[in-house]
Amino acid sequence: MSEPRVRTTAATILVVALILTGLWHTGSGAWIYLKAHLAQVLLQQAWANTLAGKQDVKLWPWADTWPVARLVVPSQHIDQIVLEGAYGRTLAFGPGHAEASARPGHKGAMILTGHRDTHFRFLDRLRPGDEMALQSRIGQWIHFTVQDRQIVDSRITSIRTDVEDTQLVLVTCYPFDAIMPGGPLRYVVTAEASER
Repeated sequence: MSEPRVRTTAATILVVALILTGLWHTGSGAWIYLKAHLAQVLLQQAWANTLAGKQDVKLWPWADTWPVARLVVPSQHIDQIVLEGAYGRTLAFGPGHAEASARPGHKGAMILTGHRDTHFRFLDRLRPGDEMALQSRIGQWIHFTVQDRQIVDSRITSIRTDVEDTQLVLVTCYPFDAIMPGGPLRYVVTAEASER
């Protein structure tokens, strides 16, 4: 085989390998968003069963979480089912309820967490005065008004759950456009229960 032909073949192989690698990474990234949106369809079905009186309805037989609330943010066109537990395996499918925080419909601060690039991407668009609603497992709606947004360092800041009133605290990683996941900064939105 001649020298130019070897170079052409090597270049072709390299280009094909680069294209396949790019497609693989694009597909992997798209899978995260697809899984997050498809999970919400399964979660809506599980939520309907929860409202019908079934306890701890699992999304699939091996699931270690279940729906505990429904979060609606009209200004952002958000309607999401909240799962029990604020763990990575839970947050892949929807926002999670921090188990040590208040339950829906109870006094205290209820903390919900979600990924900054999927379910809680909308947090950066919330403003003080925006309204949210949370539906409990018995169908009761609790309405909230956004009071505050702040960026905190999770290494030195904790969220109080023993407050006198009823609060909803939404937490996600910060900054929203970070290249590397994780990091110590959190974006925290605090909303107070409001009468309707």
